[in-house]
Amino acid sequence: MNPIIVALDGPAGSGKSSVSKAVARRLGFAYLDTGAAYRALAWHILNNAIDASDEAAVVDSLRTFDYSIGTDPDHYFVRVGADDITDAIREPRVTAVVSLIARVPAVRVHLNNVFRSLMQATPKPGIIAEGRDITTVVAPDASVRILLTASEEARMARRSAELPTETQANTASQLRARDVADSRVSDFMTAADGVVTVDSTLLAYEETIDAVVEVITSRTS
Repeated sequence: MNPIIVALDGPAGSGKSSVSKAVARRLGFAYLDTGAAYRALAWHILNNAIDASDEAAVVDSLRTFDYSIGTDPDHYFVRVGADDITDAIREPRVTAVVSLIARVPAVRVHLNNVFRSLMQATPKPGIIAEGRDITTVVAPDASVRILLTASEEARMARRSAELPTETQANTASQLRARDVADSRVSDFMTAADGVVTVDSTLLAYEETIDAVVEVITSRTS
């Protein structure tokens, strides 16, 4: 029996990662963080002293990119070869180059195929896949497609709470820069036809989880 695939898109700071993981736990689904693959590739490129701005070199690096990820929401990990880089992919040096890598068309095609394989291979009854272009490119035929969004002010406040050592001004600047970079490869603020929008601007964390679960159960029951 094919798994129930839930595709969830959203801008940086919308809460899509934490909400997706919590929803997966509640429903007994697997969880796929697609953004981790781009970060892992960025780490791989930096670790091998490859120029992230050299598109041909970035594409060539895919030949040696031995990537794996945990899709159990309670046993999440990211590895390249034998290296556990779960924490390392969040380092500022990785964040600084990941948008360069994500803009390379051949990289997106390669990783999208990886994502589709991971979704179909899950042993659980369903999987929540979150990231960019999930509802439109990676899994346009998913059983449920959701755009989780929030106002810029709400997203900045949430990101600031996640990064208490950063000033509010720095956090705001980083978020706006991420929005600009991401907008070059995907429209992450507009729901495509058939995609349900969940606006979490005025919702608490648990209320957002409830709202997403409600969309999934209404579409799959």
